[in-house]
Amino acid sequence: MDFLPGFSEIRAADIPKELLHEDAIPGIPAMLYKMGKMLPRAAAGVLSSWEKLDPDVVNQLQSRLHNFLEVGPLVLTSPDPVVSDPQCCLEWLDKQKRGSVLYVCFGSMIMPPPHELAELAEALEECDSPFLWSFRENPEAKLPEGFLERTKEKGKVVSWSPQLKVLQHNATGVFLTHAGWNSISESIVGCVPMICRPFFGDQALNTRTVEAIWKIGVGIEGGTITKDGVTKAIKLILSTEEGEQMRKNVEYLQDLALDAVSNGGSSKNFEALLEVVTK
Repeated sequence: MDFLPGFSEIRAADIPKELLHEDAIPGIPAMLYKMGKMLPRAAAGVLSSWEKLDPDVVNQLQSRLHNFLEVGPLVLTSPDPVVSDPQCCLEWLDKQKRGSVLYVCFGSMIMPPPHELAELAEALEECDSPFLWSFRENPEAKLPEGFLERTKEKGKVVSWSPQLKVLQHNATGVFLTHAGWNSISESIVGCVPMICRPFFGDQALNTRTVEAIWKIGVGIEGGTITKDGVTKAIKLILSTEEGEQMRKNVEYLQDLALDAVSNGGSSKNFEALLEVVTK
């Protein structure tokens, strides 16, 4: 898609299907079209991102919108919440080797289909890496029989985890994610490369950006979770020079995020936004 600034590595298949097919989610394409038509008339355009992350895209938007404001990463600009960790994830991470742990979380809305869960469980059982899996449903009902018992020495399955703190922990080496924007932002702030399995919305586009533009992770081979695909991705990120380069790349983006907050860019933009909405 070379005709769009910043989208030279993006393919048509990466564009959310909700934008292309009326029957994907009824009314969504028409609503987004109307929103796009109204954007140039808006008093401000706000993006949950930060300076220099997508310069070509940002330059294009700044040329077309009034008061284009980047106010992210929100995990750094928001007040620190009190950390709740009832299942002792951080204590468990303290006992693991630096950069060795695979953290798995598909967000609060997504559960992979049963056959993908079974493939993922097989991969985790076979690979040498310790893992922390945030699994919001009943794992005994959803995962293969005996999986929890067989992996209890190297794995921890919890119903909830303090995700940002997990990603900022030095034991966490790779993040298997659905590629939602909040999770990607937190992974960058935590300096952790990603394995992405997108499901809907902007997740395929985010995955392509992670893999082909920023080069801070990979998409699951074939687009769905398989034992071989997960195993290969884990080894790539944790045990190869390419994986080491991904860590350097994500560290660079982390520096951009920290700089955006420390130099006042995001906070100034947030103050400008407050002025707009309180007029």
